[in-house]
Amino acid sequence: MKDWFDNLEARERLFVFIGGIVTAVILLWGGLWLPLDRAHESMRSSVADWQTSLRDLRVLSATMGNEQTPAQRPAVASDESPVVVVDRTLRELSLNAAVKRRQPTPNGIRVEFENVAFDQLVVWLGELDQRYGMNVQAGSLSLASRAGPGRINASLTLERSP
Repeated sequence: MKDWFDNLEARERLFVFIGGIVTAVILLWGGLWLPLDRAHESMRSSVADWQTSLRDLRVLSATMGNEQTPAQRPAVASDESPVVVVDRTLRELSLNAAVKRRQPTPNGIRVEFENVAFDQLVVWLGELDQRYGMNVQAGSLSLASRAGPGRINASLTLERSP
């Protein structure tokens, strides 16, 4: 190869030399830099997603952190009707605005939500289970049609566990 290069005219050698440098730059750019840059952008996007999730969890944690732990909570009278329990807990967790309808049933209550935040609904259901022994006996969830991410419509039938 060296003999071939030495046999070229000066202008041809310069052309081959510059062509080799351009080829090396293109190979380094396409084979090394672009994949690293794409991976960097992917990681940046992933970090942004994790930061958003962490921020949302901190808000949720702050909401839950103000509450007493189950061991610290006062015992709730077991003779309270499910209607009273549901009404009070909905007000405590500021979910009243999302309630479309409440309907007492023979053994509990049916509550319909419209455009409610899924995470708030789950916190409320956990609260009902832990503090009052009320569980979902039947339910349906669907995406809210004109809402942002994490918003749903729900219809839940709640009853107190025996």
